[in-house]
Amino acid sequence: MKKIILTALFLLSLSFTTAELFAQAPPPPPPGGHGEGGNQPAGPGGSGPIGGGLGILLALGAAYGGRKVYKFYQEKTEA
Repeated sequence: MKKIILTALFLLSLSFTTAELFAQAPPPPPPGGHGEGGNQPAGPGGSGPIGGGLGILLALGAAYGGRKVYKFYQEKTEA
């Protein structure tokens, strides 16, 4: 009996949240001239600037890996 009540409450709450999702307004129309001449590249180079972020992630990953290796050798020499 308890399981049936909990399931009913769950389905009731789920129906209320999905109704709010469908009540949202549609997005605004695109600006004039959008899509003329086929797909255009995003910016002068044709791609987004991922070089700086990628370098930072690689440096942080290398530092983390180096720290793990250093700790491993520290524990190995203490034993």
